[in-house]
This record gives sequence, C-alpha cells and structure tokens, in this order.
Amino acid sequence: MTIRVLIADDQEMVRTGFRMIIDSQADMAVVGEARDGAEAVELARRLRPDVCLFDIRMPRMDGVEATRLLAGPGVPDPLRIVIVTTFDMDEYVYGALRGGAAGFLLKDSGPALLVEAVRAAYNGEALVSPSITVRLLANLAEPAAAPRPPREQLTDRELDVVKLVARGRTNEEIAGELFVSLSTVKTHLGSVQRKLAARNRGEVAAWAWESGLMR
Repeated sequence: MTIRVLIADDQEMVRTGFRMIIDSQADMAVVGEARDGAEAVELARRLRPDVCLFDIRMPRMDGVEATRLLAGPGVPDPLRIVIVTTFDMDEYVYGALRGGAAGFLLKDSGPALLVEAVRAAYNGEALVSPSITVRLLANLAEPAAAPRPPREQLTDRELDVVKLVARGRTNEEIAGELFVSLSTVKTHLGSVQRKLAARNRGEVAAWAWESGLMR
C-alpha cells in the first residue's frame, strides 16, 4: 500500500526537496503541495492524505493552527500530521503537540529521518528528532492553565511508558528499556491514552511535560 503524503511549506525549494525524498520511496507518494496553512487545510480535507508534513511558519495560517483544525481535540477522524520545524521554535512545537501533531523533526534532520517520521505517523507512532527532544520540551513555556487530570490514576508502569513516550522513544525501544513485550507496551499505551483522553502519542508527550512529570 502506498502512503499518501501532503506537503505544506511556503518555500518552493523545501517542497521540492521533500517531494524528491518522498517520491523516491517505493511505498510513498506525494499527493499534494500547499504554499500556506489555509491551502494546506483545504487540500488535506479534500485529499485525506495518510500523512501530512507541515511547516510551522506559513502565510495566512501557521502550521500550529492548521494542525489544530485537522487533528485537534473535537476533530472527527483526525489526520496524522508531522511538524517540520527549526530549533528556535520551542513554543510552536508545544502548540503543535497540544494540537494533535503526531511528531516533529528538524528540517535539517536528513532524508532518512524524514522518511522514518512519515512511516511512524502512518503506523500510529510518533517520531521526534532525537537531538532536540529533551532540550525542546524541557524548555517549553509554562502553560497558561493547569494540565487536565487523568480520568483514572496512572499506574507506575504506565507512568514509565509515558516518560519514555515523552522522550521520543518508539514502542520497540520502550519494550527494550522496560524489558517487556511489544504487546505489553501497546496495552499500557492504550490504557494511558484512554485515561488521559489523548488521541495520539503527541498528546501523551505534551501532557507529560505540561504536568511536570519530566522535570
């Protein structure tokens, strides 16, 4: 099955580079390009791509707002969106995670990580650039309001899983670090998402940092 990808960036050179990388993969194809956030939302709603790659700073509507409209709380059948950002945009990354983004990476992360991020989002996982995970999230501005409490108290093992998700670990890496099976990790993560009313790993990660669990 081909992973259908939508690219949104106001720089033509960036869009062209991303298209070349994505289209070079046997299991991926670019189905649309947008030059600004408003066009990205319109195309995403019309084309329903499997994964969206959004820049943050775009004309008419930034990537954070576009993400919120397509994957945020209350959106039925949310899309899978990966934010492509630069290191000096910490506050935007936080907003994107809270808005439902599946992950984020740096524009200079390289083709391999870009492809890996697309596949991770398609498979329901979240990839965060390893080089920026802790530095970005640990320095996020304090939220304006207290984080929502869980519907039910998380177990110690579930908290272990949450912390590793917040550090950008994949399910396989979490299983290895906690010495449990992959199915056990998925079970814990499913329980965590239910208790936090979180629809994806990005929201779980954001809750972990927002609640002070990582500090």
